[in-house]
Amino acid sequence: MSASPDPKHPGSVLHVKNGFTVVACESCGFAHVAPVPTASELEHVYRHEYYATEKPLYIERYREDQAWWDLVNDDRLDDLEGASGRSTGRVLDVGSGPGLFLERARARGWEVKGVEPSSQAAAYSRAQGLDILEDFLDARTASTLGTFHAIHSAAVFEHLPEPAEMLRVLHGLLEPGGSLLVVVPNDENPIQHAAVATQGLDPWWIAPPHHLNYFTPSSLSGLVARSGFDVVDVHTAFPIDQFLLMGDVYIGRDEVGRAVHKRRMAFELAMNAAGQKAARRELQRAQAKAGVGREVVVVAKRPR
Repeated sequence: MSASPDPKHPGSVLHVKNGFTVVACESCGFAHVAPVPTASELEHVYRHEYYATEKPLYIERYREDQAWWDLVNDDRLDDLEGASGRSTGRVLDVGSGPGLFLERARARGWEVKGVEPSSQAAAYSRAQGLDILEDFLDARTASTLGTFHAIHSAAVFEHLPEPAEMLRVLHGLLEPGGSLLVVVPNDENPIQHAAVATQGLDPWWIAPPHHLNYFTPSSLSGLVARSGFDVVDVHTAFPIDQFLLMGDVYIGRDEVGRAVHKRRMAFELAMNAAGQKAARRELQRAQAKAGVGREVVVVAKRPR
């Protein structure tokens, strides 16, 4: 393989797409685009375009899938509460989107705050009575927020020019003993590569400039640990990409993707309804050890 085009980020080239080069960066410990775009180059995309053009049905489908999202967000709140040992306090959602995590946290007794740069998502959240800062989180905006007992951030770190800097900001926002939960796509995983090899697909998960970083369970947990957190748990979400290997090729086919997602939701809701939540959660941890599962979830805490 060829070498990185950016001497600040040495490593082998994994992919070239949309004029961007993705490298397995030896300095950062995870794969990312090199050279790295600046935050200002990306600002317009996330303030005004992302929900309108990249995810035009996201808010509508969030509500349609409410019961399943409640299950997901209860899992995440269980993880945050278990790591910190507390079930109330201030919780921050970084990249809060339409606000379903915050709604669930508020229903469980937490005082909630969201940070969301998308004007569409922020407006929707405020209409639900949520406290939202419509901006990007950085050292400047963090200084206005106070401190928190728990922080949640899903589908954010894959977009950041400097994820290590974000973790430094989150470390400063957390009270000692506070908990952190980060969710990212699990990319370059074995099922994805099997689908490319057997289904004639290109590496669809490589999506710059919207996705700049490509994590695995080990690379994300390593980054969190190097940023001063104690990693408490690592697990992954349902491996929905396995459907690709069973003939349900949903890449670029929204109706197929929606159908397999409904099957995934039915499975997880049925496990809970049958009293098998503990088994479902253990399966998620086992998946992470095998490197499979569609999203990586890392749970950590700030040392006291």
